Amino acid sequence: MPAQRLAMRQVYEVLRLTWGQGLRERKTAQSLGISRPAVAEYVHRAQATGVSWPVPTTYDAGALERLLYPSVPARAPATHVVPDGAPVHRELKRKGGTLFLLWQESKAVTPDGMQ
Repeated sequence: MPAQRLAMRQVYEVLRLTWGQGLRERKTAQSLGISRPAVAEYVHRAQATGVSWPVPTTYDAGALERLLYPSVPARAPATHVVPDGAPVHRELKRKGGTLFLLWQESKAVTPDGMQ
């Protein structure tokens, strides 16, 4: 289960203490009561997005959060077709029926079919 995010005011404090006051990650983590890797993660995210100190006044809490945590695009639906199990099972019960033979037959009919 992923860890809960800090409130944006605490992220702001992480950046202020690290960049503004020049504290090391360990001291920043101790003063805010969070882990050192969490401090490193927030500083890394801010550097990756181009945020510098002092944080521009145009970045309110919502804008800073959207900048540090961009939304993940939704995955495209699967384009492959799932075969019907009943005919496959029926063919496998026949004498000499194998999955390899069924696969070869399906590839002959639909070249872009199941891999």
